Amino acid sequence: MLFAKVQYFGFLRFMRGNMPPLPTLAAFAGILLIASFAAEQRGFSYFGATLIGGFAGFALYHAAFGFTAGWRRLVTEGRSFGVRAQFLLIGLTAVVSYPMIGWFGASGFVQPIGVGMFVGAFLFGMGMQFGGGCGSGTLFVVGGGSTRMVITLTFFIIGSVVGVAHLPWWNALPRMQRISTIEAFGPIPALILLLFIIGALSWFAARWERRVHGSLEETRKTTSLIKGPWSPWLGAVALALVGIATFLVLNRPWGITQAFGLWGAKILYFSGVSTESWLLERWNERTLERSIFTSSTSIMNFGIILGAMAAASLAGKFAPVWKLSFTEVWTAILGGFLMGYGARLGYGCNIGAYLGGLVSGSLHGWAWAIAAFAGSTIVARARMPRPPTKLAAA
Repeated sequence: MLFAKVQYFGFLRFMRGNMPPLPTLAAFAGILLIASFAAEQRGFSYFGATLIGGFAGFALYHAAFGFTAGWRRLVTEGRSFGVRAQFLLIGLTAVVSYPMIGWFGASGFVQPIGVGMFVGAFLFGMGMQFGGGCGSGTLFVVGGGSTRMVITLTFFIIGSVVGVAHLPWWNALPRMQRISTIEAFGPIPALILLLFIIGALSWFAARWERRVHGSLEETRKTTSLIKGPWSPWLGAVALALVGIATFLVLNRPWGITQAFGLWGAKILYFSGVSTESWLLERWNERTLERSIFTSSTSIMNFGIILGAMAAASLAGKFAPVWKLSFTEVWTAILGGFLMGYGARLGYGCNIGAYLGGLVSGSLHGWAWAIAAFAGSTIVARARMPRPPTKLAAA
């Protein structure tokens, strides 16, 4: 009897020492629950989409992979590995997406280039640096326990809804026809062209860093696949798998921000605040009344938040901070609103418009990147710490 008690309490101590933290268990349970609801609504592909989102959040958090920091460090510090990792992500995804679109009928994000798109992308780039993250960055940092990013996400949603209301006016401004390199040249020549361009840009970025610093920065190493951190290169490969899996399961590129407008529209619709024509022109009543789990982008976004929550908990870093400074609050509000508004004008964020556009062979992906990078650069440079004056130093 005594031996049995010793074994029992020894088992409990073992379990306490080896059980995942409670937030991790809650996150995994939430992913499975959402996946089950989604599968009930739309079938097994939506179950898979939720799991893909969960893996994306896990990878985003452990790799700390974001477009915002990569662009900021390039223009303020001359460090290029973040941008080069982004090009690796684009290239790996395109190797699969171009043949799928060209030969197997997958859908791509091909959009026209116009005034509204340029303004939207420029505003989004500015919002990235104020808000401290892009579309995917906002979601995985929320999942990691950032209360500031909850404010950013809230105003991201508000800005998205306002952007939808203004979209007809912006769309009436001059714009070009849609241009797809896959349709123009075929999938293989278009893929070779893309790989040449991103390869050349990676080379120039690395050369610039060597010119500024003398050598390339040694990047973070992968410590643990489960507890992190991951290297940015592993993060790029993991997110390329997310993009490829999204094509295979949903037959389209990975997207983020379309869901934010839908969430805001549903809140307005069910609260009775607005049933204006602009709302119902974008989403009909059937769409607004339908379960949120019928939206593939929404369930992937929920998965990203919960996947990041699991990653943060396993890393021992899930600890929400409730005290925020005034600067943290107003930059979160401004950044979130600019990103939401800009995303609706510019066809999405770094994932949907930039990554999604380029892996679809759409020329608008490059135009979006140029405009967003310009907006990001202006704010990043304006917010750089100023060196002390001689009087202050004295």
